[in-house]
Amino acid sequence: MDPSGDRKQNSGFFASIASTISGFGSAMSKSVNGLIGYEGLEVINPEGGTDDAEVEAQKGRWKQEDRDSYWRMMQNYIGSDITSMVTLPVLIFEPMTMLQKMAEVFDGVFASFELADECEDPHMRLVYAAAWFISLYYAIQRTWKPFNPILGETYEMVNHGGITFIAEQDKADPQKAGVVLDLVPPPSKANNIIFGRTWVDSPGEMILTNLTTGDKVVLYFQPCGWFGAGRYEVDGYVYNAEEEPKFLMTGKCNEFMSYQPCDSEGEPIPGSELKEVWRAADAPKNDKFQYTYFAHKLNSFDTAPKKLLPSDSRLRSDRLALEQGDLSKAGLEKSRLEERQRAEKRIREGNGDEFKPKWFDLTNETASTPWGDLEIYKYNGKYEQHRTAVDSSDSIGETETSSLEFNPWQYHNLSDAQT
Repeated sequence: MDPSGDRKQNSGFFASIASTISGFGSAMSKSVNGLIGYEGLEVINPEGGTDDAEVEAQKGRWKQEDRDSYWRMMQNYIGSDITSMVTLPVLIFEPMTMLQKMAEVFDGVFASFELADECEDPHMRLVYAAAWFISLYYAIQRTWKPFNPILGETYEMVNHGGITFIAEQDKADPQKAGVVLDLVPPPSKANNIIFGRTWVDSPGEMILTNLTTGDKVVLYFQPCGWFGAGRYEVDGYVYNAEEEPKFLMTGKCNEFMSYQPCDSEGEPIPGSELKEVWRAADAPKNDKFQYTYFAHKLNSFDTAPKKLLPSDSRLRSDRLALEQGDLSKAGLEKSRLEERQRAEKRIREGNGDEFKPKWFDLTNETASTPWGDLEIYKYNGKYEQHRTAVDSSDSIGETETSSLEFNPWQYHNLSDAQT
């Protein structure tokens, strides 16, 4: 993927976030795909109520009898990557793919990073950066699973504060520029998959390191205790390269974060004030999928470019059906797309072909993560050439979706590909 835009294109600090987003997206993918069956399940209600199962059933998406039948099926796969072994039911999904979920990190990007661009204090810049990464956890309260992208699927976003975002299902990592930030997020764990209200806890340390200077931020996410004690609370410090604290940070990852200058012992400097650096934006009330306003924009064609790529996530028939509330059609379409993807894989392997992404090229580099080494793909610049040609065309019109069919496929005709 390649986040870029007209606003402050050459700003080193703003550009530096590109080197972090893919790693965070991979971490998010691991967390989301690990929500089911990887660990022992805890039946804990973080809010202390007793009617969660009934409330969930009234929502009409996840009835207890459904949970029981799927739980019996999934028991056989505990400890395995079940997402590659079984077809998961659509009623645990939200009408968004992982590519769109990765774009959701741009929700509050300008509030933090434009301030960071204007700031001369390198440690205060990390305060702004850390606040933005904390804000991403607001969306993790949403416990529906995004759809796994089809190989070759893309997602384009424009009209968001000058940012143009392109993602392609190929483990993309953009070109690096300016400061390089390394983020290790805390682990996330889902609770109450089978009974009660499903919720996610992320206890542990988040470490954000400026690899250029050696400065870092260490924030501790408190584990959720009985009746919700400590849930969402985050505390920690910004350290210089000599590991001396410069700022303390405190708040709740679903509400706000604040900062204050501190001395070498980590105590607030006398006369300084605790100032708010980020606050969660208002969200729609009683939203079916617990979406923010920005999450709704990700599915909207208002943020899509003209002449949308046919491989775009918005066009997926299973996602569209789920968004419209037709679970039966969503399930059928999800199975159809997955079977087409498996058929392509069989033909590709039989022909000795390799899948080659359009907008990113595989490099010889790898990135070390807590989940193992990842191959690195770099943006090849071809998307900009494509978009420039399309936007300068005389036949430009508004995005027409009724005539577009989702098409990320390597082989347009499977029977021809087999010959």
